[in-house]
Amino acid sequence: MRTFRTLDTGVPLRVVQVGAGGMGKAWIRTLQANDDVDLVGLVDLDLDTARAAVEEFGLDGVELGTSVAEVARATGATAVVNVTVPAAHHPVNVEALFAGLPVLCEKPVAPTVAEGLQLAAAAEVSGELLMISQSRRYVRGLTRLKALAGELGDVGVVTTEFFKAPHFGGFREEMAHVLLVDMAIHPFDAVRFLLDQDPVSVYCEEFNPSWSWYRGNAAATAVFTMSGGTRHVYTGSWCAGGLETSWNGAGRGDGAGGSAVWDGEGGPVAELLASAATAEPATPEGEIAGALVDFVAALRTGETPSGEVHSNVLSLAMVEAAVRSASTGRRVLIDDVVEDAYRGAVGTGRRAGVGAVLESWGAAGPHVGGPGS
Repeated sequence: MRTFRTLDTGVPLRVVQVGAGGMGKAWIRTLQANDDVDLVGLVDLDLDTARAAVEEFGLDGVELGTSVAEVARATGATAVVNVTVPAAHHPVNVEALFAGLPVLCEKPVAPTVAEGLQLAAAAEVSGELLMISQSRRYVRGLTRLKALAGELGDVGVVTTEFFKAPHFGGFREEMAHVLLVDMAIHPFDAVRFLLDQDPVSVYCEEFNPSWSWYRGNAAATAVFTMSGGTRHVYTGSWCAGGLETSWNGAGRGDGAGGSAVWDGEGGPVAELLASAATAEPATPEGEIAGALVDFVAALRTGETPSGEVHSNVLSLAMVEAAVRSASTGRRVLIDDVVEDAYRGAVGTGRRAGVGAVLESWGAAGPHVGGPGS
């Protein structure tokens, strides 16, 4: 269990949001709908974007600026929600943590595992909570599937199929490894949540269909071995028009006690070999709203939330390992990816105290991941 500073349980969190673009608007709506938080500041490098959001959502009295630390001081903020582009996650998170503010950050924790490890160390140095919003963990169907998985006995294989054909335009259509890097972290993280297992290794192949409008490879198949022996088989394409899956994909789990399937939208369906009463889990708030509820609860109770940075690093490591496997044509051990990243992180610590904490670890493996993480 990670320790971090808790906040006064009697008052709403005073939140500064960083990032006012498309996803930022979704977060503004989510913050407005939660009585346990007050949005007091909005930070964006483009102040015109921030002003437009203020007008659109009627954010009277919200402080605007380009620096999270400055806006936080001006507003007496007690927490930060980071909705910037991935490349900005590391600097924004570090600025907020060392300003004495807990952070709820959009996925991924950072562009690289090395930077993710640095952020885990920064959270330790600052004593503040850094939680990553893996929104799929709060999809109601997935939480119900997790409850069913407990009745399947020893689970041998979990499959995820993801087939969509979005025409994003812009940077995604120019990215290398676009499906793996930009989207696959959702199902990779979800299988860790579903099984309470961490990844051990992966073999991955990717390619670009002849009709693809992406520069990088838009289709991939990856086979992960998990710590409990389960295999996770992921197959996806971002140029698959017709009969598209949900954005959550479609999945199946097969175990000694039966099988369960989920279409990614409704509730899962199971066929058990022996009759059993399925426990209905508590219904969580959906997606990013659920992440916000978890964040607030953690700051009030001190209980480590789902998505805490030390555990979340392994979900990003699954992405890096899949890319490495696809690039080399070889099976890749997750530990090798994490420890290679650790050596890089120790050598490039960007803030006093962070490098010292990383060096004190000796190795990254014992400090990341964990059941249910």
